Amino acid sequence: MFEQFGNFDSAQELNESANGLRREQDYESIKKLAEENGIEEEIAEAFIDGDVLYICDVATAAIGKLEVEKKALDCAEIMEDWVSYIETECFENEQMAIQVRKSDKSLADCIAKLLTWGFKHQHEINKDIMKAANVNAGRVTLGIPGMGTAKQIIREYYLGR
Repeated sequence: MFEQFGNFDSAQELNESANGLRREQDYESIKKLAEENGIEEEIAEAFIDGDVLYICDVATAAIGKLEVEKKALDCAEIMEDWVSYIETECFENEQMAIQVRKSDKSLADCIAKLLTWGFKHQHEINKDIMKAANVNAGRVTLGIPGMGTAKQIIREYYLGR
């Protein structure tokens, strides 16, 4: 992740780098920059052709970063739901998008906060549920935050509140 160009702290930094590469006419590097940051190839080509002035805005910079991180983390099931919530928030709340793009914030750390909550708030599963699921263990616990709690944890991680 972010090996060639680094983890940009903002959409502005990403756009400045892309503009520098365009001035140098280094179009292959623009495509690599876009790929590394989760920006669609079509957008990179439109940027190269001069059809768009910037390679990204605040929301697409954040969404691109999340896509790259999600792929690297091999997110599945509930984690995908959490990422979908973060992506939606990035479109609806510019401050969330700005914070997601920050280089000191990561999806891995955010998910770690959610998992930490889950381990601290495990509930014992009822014996009838265990029987219905054909689970013969003496005790089973489960700790996954509901969406309301998950949203709160995500907002606290990225927005500090």
